Amino acid sequence: MKFIITKSIFENIVSSMQPFLEKKDASSITSHIYLEVNETKLILKATDYEIGLECSIESITEAIYGKATVNGSNLLGIIKRLKDADIIIETAENNLVIKQNKSTFKLPMYDADEYPSLVLNNNLKKLEISTVNLINSIRKITPAIDNNNPKFELNGALIDIKSSKINFVATDTRRLAISNLQNISNDEAQFIIPKKAIIEIQKLFLDDATLMYDENNLIVSNSNMKFFTKLINGKFPDYERIIPSNLKYTMSVSKSMLVESIKLVTSLFSNIKISFKPHSIVFESLDEDTESKTQVDIELNIDQEFYLAVNAKYMLDFLSQTNNENVKIGFNESNLPFYLEDEKFFTIVMPIVLEK
Repeated sequence: MKFIITKSIFENIVSSMQPFLEKKDASSITSHIYLEVNETKLILKATDYEIGLECSIESITEAIYGKATVNGSNLLGIIKRLKDADIIIETAENNLVIKQNKSTFKLPMYDADEYPSLVLNNNLKKLEISTVNLINSIRKITPAIDNNNPKFELNGALIDIKSSKINFVATDTRRLAISNLQNISNDEAQFIIPKKAIIEIQKLFLDDATLMYDENNLIVSNSNMKFFTKLINGKFPDYERIIPSNLKYTMSVSKSMLVESIKLVTSLFSNIKISFKPHSIVFESLDEDTESKTQVDIELNIDQEFYLAVNAKYMLDFLSQTNNENVKIGFNESNLPFYLEDEKFFTIVMPIVLEK
């Protein structure tokens, strides 16, 4: 196997492979990147069995057919040190050889025929959805996806395809984030995408892509890239019963005012108390060590004072994903979940119960 490729192109593609490699066991073949030269095209693959990526590059020269595997982390380390010029990659005996000018590096290979294949299934269903809309929807709910929850289904996002709409849902049990799109022609279905896959999809796909799925796998692909992930096999909580059917109070409030006031009185992970009064909103830090407070004069359509106590991060996560200048806040009682909405995106937050 042999090919010549520009350093910057090769570095970008090898960098994009890193999240898909086995990190804990360097002796595993899944810590390697698979390379194959086929006619004038270079194919690269990386997978840890749970998630995988295949890329193809046609901008190579002096191509000689062959295939190889090489430790992905070590390969990237070498490529980064080289100058931004052409690199010669070739196999010699059981090594992958990297050359540039008078520099030569050798990395050991494994048997390329033993490299695991990515998921291929002829019975996949196509998900009819704009890639831009998909990315925007999952981006909004990503902050609410849990990490390392024993209930493993919460470590992912639910795609709930209903007859008239598609709900994108995430919860860490303290908040519930839902974004929705109109469903044009998809059959009803539910599947849970792991958080790692959600993050990688947002990084890899900016333009149109094809989405295919079955009960175990999701594949996202375009003309030169194919991404796959295993889906989480579990039952997502009945999130719809958390959504309040009625709200005693609702109000439209300036997003910029909320962000500025919250950041003024507290750090990102602190708890705050927001008091809604007929003629003002008061923001107070609940930090025991410091006292900070700010008031914004505003006419609210309420006849009595009301407060919400909440982790500031949950408010700021929601506000950072909104598109409009005004957002809707809805609530019933101080100790009940409250509602934040911006068009087709809303978050329900469990409040902090304050001692009287």
